Amino acid sequence: MEAQAQPNEHPVVDTGKFLAGAGTAFLVHESGHLLFDVVFDAQPYIKSVHFGAIPFFAVAHQPISPRREFVVSSAGFWTQEAMAEWVLTTRSNIRNEHAPFVKGALAFDVLTSVGYGTVAMFKAGPEERDTRGMADSVGVDERFVGAMVIAPALLDAYRYFNPGSRWATWTSRLVKLGSAALVLKQTSSSHQ
Repeated sequence: MEAQAQPNEHPVVDTGKFLAGAGTAFLVHESGHLLFDVVFDAQPYIKSVHFGAIPFFAVAHQPISPRREFVVSSAGFWTQEAMAEWVLTTRSNIRNEHAPFVKGALAFDVLTSVGYGTVAMFKAGPEERDTRGMADSVGVDERFVGAMVIAPALLDAYRYFNPGSRWATWTSRLVKLGSAALVLKQTSSSHQ
């Protein structure tokens, strides 16, 4: 039996809202990087990069300390994780809501983290990738950073489909905090 469209649903409009949500999440991700670039006076600029044959761009900056590099490189993921946490906490049953904009933003956050983390596992992609900047700045293997980026995304996807799962909620939150706490590893490393 096929579900009937609700009166406030229109497939073309909903697709546009979904894509607008994803686009907004992309802008929030990049704004996280830019915010800390400005705070650290890193003189950000747009740089053309390629992922294989696919042209893209990166927000690059002048050389900064490893600790600051970790913060700038992590900031996009932090915004994604915060946004996903906010959505899944305040609208735990979002899967059953008609909310294409919010679902688009959440999909961007989850899929981007999975994509970045997967690329990190293979140490592939452009030199300017966020996971490489994070790993190099704190002296850990990029695959570890990739796992730290993928884990909360997969847990948040699980939470989307299983909103009552307390273990997934708290595990996701702990992994997110653990990722942010890596900034302390650089601090302790610099004192040695």
